[in-house]
Parts: sequence; C-alpha cells; structure tokens
Amino acid sequence: MNHESWRSVTPQFDNFSSTLEQYQSISEIYYLDSQLRLKKSLEKFVQLSGITKVLTVKAPDNALYRSLLSEALDKITPENVPIISTESLSFESIFGSYSVNKTGEVSHQQPGLIDKADGGILLVSANLITANPVGWFKLKSALFGESIEPINLSGKNIPTKKLSKNYDLKLIVVGSRETLDDFQYIDSDINDGFNLYTEYELEIELTEQSFPVYLGFIKWLCNKYALPELTSGSLVKLMAEGARYTEDQNYLPLDVMWYRNLLEEAAIERTSDSTFTDTDIDNAIEAKYFREAYLPERALSDIFDGQVIIETQGECVGQVNGLTVIDVPGHPLSYGEPARISCVIHFGDGDISDVERKAELGGNLHAKGMMIMQAFVSSALNLDEPLPYSASVVFEQSYCEVDGDSASLAELCSLVSALSEYPINQQIAVTGAVDQFGRVQAVGGLNEKIEGFYHVCKHQGLTGKQGVILPKSNLKHLSLHKDVVESIKNEEFHIWSVSTVDEAVPILMSHPFRGDDETSVVRQIAKRIEGFERHEHSTGILSWVKNWFV
Repeated sequence: MNHESWRSVTPQFDNFSSTLEQYQSISEIYYLDSQLRLKKSLEKFVQLSGITKVLTVKAPDNALYRSLLSEALDKITPENVPIISTESLSFESIFGSYSVNKTGEVSHQQPGLIDKADGGILLVSANLITANPVGWFKLKSALFGESIEPINLSGKNIPTKKLSKNYDLKLIVVGSRETLDDFQYIDSDINDGFNLYTEYELEIELTEQSFPVYLGFIKWLCNKYALPELTSGSLVKLMAEGARYTEDQNYLPLDVMWYRNLLEEAAIERTSDSTFTDTDIDNAIEAKYFREAYLPERALSDIFDGQVIIETQGECVGQVNGLTVIDVPGHPLSYGEPARISCVIHFGDGDISDVERKAELGGNLHAKGMMIMQAFVSSALNLDEPLPYSASVVFEQSYCEVDGDSASLAELCSLVSALSEYPINQQIAVTGAVDQFGRVQAVGGLNEKIEGFYHVCKHQGLTGKQGVILPKSNLKHLSLHKDVVESIKNEEFHIWSVSTVDEAVPILMSHPFRGDDETSVVRQIAKRIEGFERHEHSTGILSWVKNWFV
C-alpha cells in the first residue's frame, strides 16, 4: 500500500503527449506573454499618471532580466516615450555632473540619464539605491517634480547661473527579494501610494491551458538566442530536469538564464547539426554535475572508506538512517548525505536529551521538531506518569550545526526502537517531519537525500530490499536521477510514502506502532515499563528488609 512505482519518482508527461507532438507547429510566445502578472503591471504603469511614479519588480538581479524588461517596455510604450536602462551604480551618471572654475563659470557639464529619460521611464537596479541611500532621496524628489541640479565636481566653487531643473519621469527598480527588502528598509514609505509592485515569475504551473504557453516560450527562447530546435524527446528530458529545478512535478521553470545555461552547453555537446536530442540534454546535465561534484563525491568517499559509519544491511536497536542535505558556502550544489541517528535509554525521570541542542550544534527548527516528536510519543503511550527511562538522541559523527525538522520522524523511530527493543531495518533510510498527532509532513531536498542514500547502498551492495521512507505529500517533488529510477524499475531500490507514524513504523520494524496487536510497539513499551516498575518495587522491599536488620 505504501510502496511506490518508478513512475511516481519522476515526472510523467503522458497527458501532454499530443501537444508535445505538435511542438514544431506551435507559434513562439514572447516571454512577456507568459508573464501575465508582469505584463499587466507594466501596461498599467505606463498608462498611470499622477502620484504613481515607481514600479518595483522582483526578478533575478542581473542585467539579462533588466534588458528583457527594457525590451518589453519598448514594445508597449508609444514611440516618442524614451526608455532608458542602466547598470550603473553611480548617482553621478543618473543626475549628471558639472565643473565650475574659480570665477563661477561652468567649464564642463555632463547630462545625466534623467535628462535622457525626461518624459519617459528610467529603469535601474535596486543595487543602485542600496549602494547610495542618500542619492535615492534626491531621485525621489525629482520623481515628485522637485527641482534638482547635477552633481558639482568642483567642490566649493559655485556656479553663477542656475543649473537646477524639473523633470517628468517614472522609475522602474528591478532586484531580488533581498535587495528590494533593503530598499524598503532605506525608505519605509516606498509602499505608501506612489509605488506599484510586481514579480517576474520564475515558474509556471503545468496544466492543459498553460502547457502550449510554456512550449511557445521555449520556442521563443531558442529563436532569440539562436539555439538549435528541440525535438519531443529532448523536450521531455528538459522538462524533467526543469521539474527537478522547481522541485515540483507540477511546475516548470520560466527562468531564461537557467535555460540558456543548460541549452548552450547542450549545443556544444549535441550530436545532431540542427536539433537537440535527449542525449544532448543528458550530457549537458552530467557535465554540469561532473564540474560541481568534487565535494559530494569526497563526502561519500568517507562513508565508502568506513571513516563515517553508515550501515545499509542488518538490523539494530535504537539506530536509524536519517537523510540530510548539505549546503556548503561558496559551492553551487546541494547534495544529500545519510546520517546515522541513534538513541540509547537508561533508568531516569523521562527526560529525552537532544544532544545536538545541548552541544549547541542544533538549530531552533531542529529543537522544535524534537519537542514536537517527544510530545507525540508521550501522547501515544498515554502514560499516567512520566517515563521511568531517560533517553539520549544524537546525530552520530556530525560536527557542524544540524537544523530543520526533517529528521524528526527518524528520531522518533530511533526512540521507540530503543524503548521497545525492537530493531530497525538498516536497509531503509527515513526522512519526514512529524506533528503532534503523528502525521508525517513534507520536507525539502528529497531528490538529493534519496540519491545520497542510493549511492551508499550501491557501493556497499544493493540487496533488493533497500530504499527510503518519505512523506506522501513529497511525492510530487521527486525527479530522481535516471540511475535511481532504473534501480527502482528493477526492484533493486524502493520508495515508500507514508502519511502517518503508524504507516512508517511497520516498514522499519516489522511490527505495528499501536493497536490491538500484542506485538505492537506501544504495547511492548508498556510491558517494559510495567516490568521496570515491578523490578523497582521488588528492589525497594529488599533494601528495606536489609536496612532493618543492619
């Protein structure tokens, strides 16, 4: 019931096969027509007059997207309206400059970009404003029609004639969400009336209506940047990689730079003179991974060499294979790595010790996940008193901060295994967050996590029973590497999706979590607690008798 087929772990585009076959006859669609939110905002901004003088656009912070916006403005504004775009980060180029001699005569004057944009639109990077906060307020005055003058390069020399001027222009500020946040910090009034906001959307939902738009966008992109034509096979491969990029099988990217990066490399790799094949796309993907794979391969080699202990066969009480995603500063690739999570128990007052937190290696989200997990276990056991045991849960051989709640299902399994003394199947790795009612919730980085564990299993020997337990709600995020998909097809590797703890525990421990079954994990824990209490009571009487006769 929880076992997933290979079709679930990679995007399936069968519903769109008839449209794909018609790709050659589909007309190209200008990028702005795939960005209806952006298009309508630009059109309205051009038409508006009065107080609205600024349009902020959230988009990737680079010259490519600003040039695309400038090109789009040229298409939707009247011919006599100037559109000026700049990558300058100097307000001297914006306002212009002049020099004055000692007698007050202007010896040199350089017009600014606002002179060229007067009566039209000036398009700038948000970095211009964040790099020069003081200059923004002068530009803001110009937008509201106040008289301003160029920048005086002569220091104390003052011109004898007036150089200030009034302007009639609008401003478009383009930047990333972080840069626009800095802009808003500089001027908290930016969203109060005189500014419109919109976004360049980097992905499109895959539906029957949107799919022809997506194909038209791809055709426009290939024509604009002189790329070879795509065949239906190469399109499917491109879309599968796009779903991996968006981390959602139901969404495809509209990121022009991402496509250019991949397709321009595929053009070098291509085997056909006129078109792309699926092999060309695949080769470009593999070449990119090869360039970036030193760190992940080096990390896996520590496991292969036995420096980091990861067991992919046998059973063990209180030990489970969790899954992590590693992000290294300055490195473009996130990669997955299995982590051994262990739990030991001893007589105590019911305290469950999070070693990562106590060692100040656990982040706030990890601590929250641990507390939620503990609350669920206490609720499931339905105890009148605290557990007579204390437990210690730890990420073994972890030497950096652990954060996020994606290991809370694995930590829960290691805890109940240690409490019940039921062993966990080491052939299976676990990822997922748990809520206080035992529901398993979605987490991030699924593709990387699964592939990281698969590589370890493959190196140590595939048994045909290895695999990963993940949240059912994460299935739509999967777009696994072709090698993993092939192993799932051949039943060498498996994926189990679960919605609750009750579904996950039997896969790992071969016993139900709770219920009427006498061998359930909860009942086994209850028996151990009952046995402990009898032992404690017996020990107490013997001690009393011994002390009586001393």
